[in-house]
Amino acid sequence: MTATAWPLLAEAHEALLNAVKGVGEDQWHLPTPCDQWTVTQVLQHAAGDQLAYYAAITGGEGPAENPFAPSGTLTADPVALLVAATEAAATAWGSVAADDAAVPVPVPPNTLDAVTGVGACALDAAVHAWDIAKATGRAQPLSENAASAILVAAKQIVEPLRAWGAYAPALEPQDGDDAVAALLRYLGRDPEWTA
Repeated sequence: MTATAWPLLAEAHEALLNAVKGVGEDQWHLPTPCDQWTVTQVLQHAAGDQLAYYAAITGGEGPAENPFAPSGTLTADPVALLVAATEAAATAWGSVAADDAAVPVPVPPNTLDAVTGVGACALDAAVHAWDIAKATGRAQPLSENAASAILVAAKQIVEPLRAWGAYAPALEPQDGDDAVAALLRYLGRDPEWTA
């Protein structure tokens, strides 16, 4: 079987990996746009979510700890932790046909068509790449094209997740918003956030 290529997911994974590689030794405990979570906790959450997608698709083992209650204590190399999680998710999505109408996913409604599902997985990686980059004083890592594609998926999955506190209420669009800012505001994040 030929693996399905998902460029959007690859781009989101790369953005997240680059953001994590750029974290300085003294930056793991910095606050992030994820209210009450440090850079370490955002990394743990993001890695856990990628493993949750892997587990949903393959039936394999999911994250060792609850991604929504990250400990804030790193017990492994952060880059290795993330690489293992993103590679698992990418491998799982590689087994999904682009026209699959019912892919199991770890977010409500727990099955999505392949394009929306991979967009949801990319959303998680991309927004947390932004969180980590902003928290550590670096430029936001998302491309306009990726943000536009991710927003399409976000509008299909985010509303039910707001009730669980996974996303803050959407912020009002502003004149001059680019695709990245539009995505962030929809997800309840201020594009101009600083620590």
